[in-house]
Amino acid sequence: HSPMYFFLSHLSFVDFCYSTVVTPKLLENLVVKDRTISFTGCIIQFFFTCTFVVTEIFMLAVMAYDRFVAVCNPLLYTAIMSQKLCSLLVGASYSWGIVCSATLTYILLQMTFRGNNIINNFVCEYTAIASVAYFDPYIRQKILVGFATFNLTSSLVIILTSYIFIFITVMRMPSTGGRYKAFSTCASHLTAITIFHGTMLFLYCVPNSKSSWLMVKVASVFYTVVIPMLNPIIYTMRN
Repeated sequence: HSPMYFFLSHLSFVDFCYSTVVTPKLLENLVVKDRTISFTGCIIQFFFTCTFVVTEIFMLAVMAYDRFVAVCNPLLYTAIMSQKLCSLLVGASYSWGIVCSATLTYILLQMTFRGNNIINNFVCEYTAIASVAYFDPYIRQKILVGFATFNLTSSLVIILTSYIFIFITVMRMPSTGGRYKAFSTCASHLTAITIFHGTMLFLYCVPNSKSSWLMVKVASVFYTVVIPMLNPIIYTMRN
């Protein structure tokens, strides 16, 4: 019931949810010839995938703040990271994920689609869906970039600020053993952050061209299938 494992349990739940939303359809498409998906099914898949991915972005930021308090204020850790605050931080992550996803889903529902369309991806991702709509591509891209920039920037600011203070505190420790213990506490989280945020930054920094679709699909596989598989391994090895 410690805060670290409370947050870790929710990270595991989020990983489980968004890989479950994507992977079954991906496996089906690898086996069957009929790779169709209904418009409703596609929108539902996008909504839940977006919800859980945004939630994970901020869940990792919350975990960074937890490590900051544990290393920089160990004597006040229990008092600061109360069950109420932990629940509030987790609830806020889920709530913002739902708000972002609902907003982008609403924008997609306002677009016009005609007949059958081919989505150039294995998952119903925002750019892939919007690319087949009769809608101004400039506007749809700016909306996505706005949300992605805010989410990634705000979470990275929290993470980087937390780890700058952690690094300063650890370097002031007189004993080597104390430094090693502090760094080992953060190692799993740093690994998870590097893989996840590295993939997300790459995904939204790829230039929007036909040749970039392959890289987008590879990155999409990575954050929807590979990362949810890696996170339990990373944290289990640490334990």
